[in-house]
Amino acid sequence: MIARTMSACTKTSAPASAADRDPATGLSLPARAPAEVLRAARRIVVKVGSSLVTNEGRGLDEGAIGQWARQLAHLVRDGREVVMVSSGAIAEGMKRLGWAVRPKELHELQAAAAVGQMGLAQMWETKLRGQGLRSAQVLLTHADLADRERYLNARSTLLTLLAHGVVPVINENDTVVNDEIKFGDNDTLGALVANLIEADLLVILTDQRGLYTADPRKRPDAAFVHVARAGDAALEAMAGGAGTRVGTGGMITKVLAARRAAGSGASTVIAWGREADVLPRLLGGEPIGTVLVADAPKQQARKRWITSQLQLRGAVTVDDGAVEKLVREGKSLLPIGMTAVEGEFHRGDVIAVRAPDGREIARGLANYAAAEARLLCRRPSAEIERLLGYTAEPEMIHRDNLVVTAAA
Repeated sequence: MIARTMSACTKTSAPASAADRDPATGLSLPARAPAEVLRAARRIVVKVGSSLVTNEGRGLDEGAIGQWARQLAHLVRDGREVVMVSSGAIAEGMKRLGWAVRPKELHELQAAAAVGQMGLAQMWETKLRGQGLRSAQVLLTHADLADRERYLNARSTLLTLLAHGVVPVINENDTVVNDEIKFGDNDTLGALVANLIEADLLVILTDQRGLYTADPRKRPDAAFVHVARAGDAALEAMAGGAGTRVGTGGMITKVLAARRAAGSGASTVIAWGREADVLPRLLGGEPIGTVLVADAPKQQARKRWITSQLQLRGAVTVDDGAVEKLVREGKSLLPIGMTAVEGEFHRGDVIAVRAPDGREIARGLANYAAAEARLLCRRPSAEIERLLGYTAEPEMIHRDNLVVTAAA
């Protein structure tokens, strides 16, 4: 149902002309200059991979982590907010346990993560404290960011930490997840965190210079991609390849992460993590690595994310008057316009809004759970507190969290 709605409602952009493409790579160029995007970023997510953190699996690289901590401190002193997404727990655990090859059994991966996470957190805390920064360990699973209530809780915690000048150090909670270890990667987690906190920029530090049009080890004529639009479909074909023996990702996961981050308005940089002072230089506008610029501003991207990224947990049917208000006037959905409620959703879930004939006309984030919504049908907002004992919001769905998906 979601895919069908998207195909009906998503507008296809016109192909870029030759003047809008990089002659060396054939990729479409963004409207915004990369230097402008980098200098303007105030909230940044930095992701560093296992190969870098553990020096190709040899153990935590104290010197490198110290250098990144110093660079993070430089950004904070410059008035920017930074979040670090750090891989390395499983790789460090493998080293401590004496395992030369990454195991395949889930329980062994979880054991390695449990052992390695102790050292990883301690190392980051020590190095950041040495730079005068307070830090916090945050362990997440993809499930935390798929569930809207847990998503909102995680977002609130991270924003509170940033407001207090604390640098959150985030890793995937490999000790308790199952399929995330097998299929997950911290490139994706970095993009999800960028979405979560509405970051301006995702910086993926890797053991490669950036993205090429083909594997330069096999194609000496491969061109380096300095800049492109994050949503250019040709990027995925250029980024094929598997991960290293230490990590799980490859360049393809970074390109996909950039596309996901762009869904909330964040641009992405893929750069070599051992480049001297890579972070301050990047945020100063220096063209290092590959810069993949997001197409959409934050507000537009947020609504597109609501449309395309979240599963629908239920629906409300509205009367013709509400259809008019939502579709033609861009208003919020008030309880008085609702006639029926479908499903068992919670506050913060994405739900569909249906016209009297059953057509989906919009979707958005519910301010009330299904059981509460049933009590509110056909009732004015002034009666919400009397009916429920409290008032969260006067709207069932605020217009800022609502996307129209069909014409009236």
